[in-house]
Amino acid sequence: MQTEIHQPRKQTSPFRYAFGMFGTSIPVNMFKTYAAFFYIDRLGFVTTPQFSLILFIYTFIDAIDNPIYGYLSDRTRTKWGRRRPWLVIGAPLLVLCFILFFNPPEALAKGSMFSYMLIMYLLTGTLDSLINANYGALFPELFKGEALRAKTNALRQIFQFVAMIISIALTPVVTNAIGFSATAMIYGLLAVVVIWYMALGSYEDPASMEKPKPAFFSSLKAIVLNPRFWVYGITNAAFYAALGLVQSGVPFFVKYNLGEEGLAATIMLGTVILTTILFIPVWVRIIRKTGLMPAWRAALILIGLSIIPLYFTKSLLSSTLVVVLFGFAMAGVSTTMDIVGARILDEDARKYGVQREGTFGSLLSVLNKTSGLFTSLAFLLVFRIYGFESGTNPGETPGQAAKFLTVLFPIAIMILCVTMSRFLRFDEKVPSEVEEAE
Repeated sequence: MQTEIHQPRKQTSPFRYAFGMFGTSIPVNMFKTYAAFFYIDRLGFVTTPQFSLILFIYTFIDAIDNPIYGYLSDRTRTKWGRRRPWLVIGAPLLVLCFILFFNPPEALAKGSMFSYMLIMYLLTGTLDSLINANYGALFPELFKGEALRAKTNALRQIFQFVAMIISIALTPVVTNAIGFSATAMIYGLLAVVVIWYMALGSYEDPASMEKPKPAFFSSLKAIVLNPRFWVYGITNAAFYAALGLVQSGVPFFVKYNLGEEGLAATIMLGTVILTTILFIPVWVRIIRKTGLMPAWRAALILIGLSIIPLYFTKSLLSSTLVVVLFGFAMAGVSTTMDIVGARILDEDARKYGVQREGTFGSLLSVLNKTSGLFTSLAFLLVFRIYGFESGTNPGETPGQAAKFLTVLFPIAIMILCVTMSRFLRFDEKVPSEVEEAE
């Protein structure tokens, strides 16, 4: 019997792979940050309870589609690899739905706008899940060892935050100049080009496709019985719920608490993102000194503490100064979070002898997407407690409603996040997880 000898695969450039994060982040950040503001405040066609219902429905749809995408990706066998075909085909579909979301038909009756938003929100969200399931699954396969992963992930996070500068911080200025419609088209086209560039230059290991295809139910059983999956997944979900609320709450906070307009939201969000980028190298050094897990936990604690002073700020200057600390903490979480997840994936691969990065990552994403339940609850409570229904009917205390959305509810979620992180521990000693990471 002849043994097939594989040619050594090309090494994927950390820069090229990391650049893909720019493409995947551009549409989703605008989508998640400004969906509520666009339909509730700008158009006034959807109320906060209706948006809460959309998020509630989407959370359960996303809980179903994520494991399916990951499972199909793990079992894909083509000469182009397991992940790349999904990325090349999925990118234009995602962008098409993203553009349509921010281009509701003018002839559509106002009463039909909720149905249109629901459909386009679900389509855009599920295609974003498809892209991220495959992009994320490439990370532990293409880059081995925590030193290389730390370098690559630092680059990846920098590109993500550069994308956030554009798609979150600058979006209020851009949309004021050219509108949401044209902005979505520009961001969408940019995303397709970058995702294709990344995907076509990522070289998967042919040997990984010769390993047994993971079975769906046995994979589910192995993953859900892994306690680290639950601890990490709930921690991750709580963090992204708090972050998402802060992001989506800032436009409301700026308008109703500070009495400012879109440029102020750009300044605040831009400060967070620029600060995060600047402090990522600092956190690589911190990880080297303290170890991965202590750094991860410290960053999560700082996230929660950094939000508190924002409740008391009354001016754009004081609010901007406060979010500098938030950006520092964000750099820590961004640098450590994916490496912690990759360590769990490595343990699973060693234990079972199969590579199911897609399924594992997608199930983690399911827990992550339950953050939508927190966001849904937050918008519902804003309506119930403060009477904030829409831009045309913001209630008697819209400033308090904005602070609840941006500060109080995220703090409550971060308490859960920090508590759960204390229960995640690994057996191996890791005195220098990211040596040579600079």
